[in-house]
Amino acid sequence: MAIEVRIPTILRSYTGGAKVVEGSGDTLNDLLTDLDSRHAGLRGRLVTEAGALHRFVNVYVNDEDVRFLGALDAKLSDGDSVTILPAVAGGAFGFAAAAAIAQHNTAAGRRTPVTVG
Repeated sequence: MAIEVRIPTILRSYTGGAKVVEGSGDTLNDLLTDLDSRHAGLRGRLVTEAGALHRFVNVYVNDEDVRFLGALDAKLSDGDSVTILPAVAGGAFGFAAAAAIAQHNTAAGRRTPVTVG
């Protein structure tokens, strides 16, 4: 089952810069697990330790918000399109995003300066 997943710029470091990746799964949860097996760390940026989607992440299946489709239990079909969008609000997001990028780069052994301004 091939499902197209659109990756936002902020998360492309997990996909080697790819804007679109393919995955498989019967549910959104299965899809994210599949993607994480090939793009380590991606799932952790989208799902909390408690197993729910982060509040600041919006996910759409065929342009429908997954929060109205069962969240991580949203059913998927071959040919579906999944879009991941980070919520953007206020100035605090810039600092949180910069911290996340710095943490990812450090874990990947990279020393990339991050500037917020």
